[in-house]
Amino acid sequence: MALPNAYAQYNNSKVLTASPAELTLMLYEGAIKFCNIAILAVEQKDVEKAHVHITKVERIVDYFRQTLDMKYPVAEDFDRVYSYLSQRLVEANIKKDGAILEEVNTHLRAMRDTWKEVMKINREKGTA
Repeated sequence: MALPNAYAQYNNSKVLTASPAELTLMLYEGAIKFCNIAILAVEQKDVEKAHVHITKVERIVDYFRQTLDMKYPVAEDFDRVYSYLSQRLVEANIKKDGAILEEVNTHLRAMRDTWKEVMKINREKGTA
């Protein structure tokens, strides 16, 4: 089947040609997607699938944390938020708690939406 291969090539091309801002947006989208899958897995009592997808969200949040540029004061605020989300994800994974995952997803969506707004403003200013 050539179609799945074409789709994989398209996605790979999308990532390779994306700006840093677009890559960040993709990571937020991925974290939200994986969190949604984990929520469904918890509801379906699929412990292994929930664990796998919670872990994916954890890795994305950890990446965000590790790549913060601490020379900007706002980075400390983001560090606290990411630290909190990491703790909640560990707790959600231990307890397989969908409510905690919903809370994390609410934060991720808000951060993604804010990021989209920043990208839009920068495009309008011509700085992105």
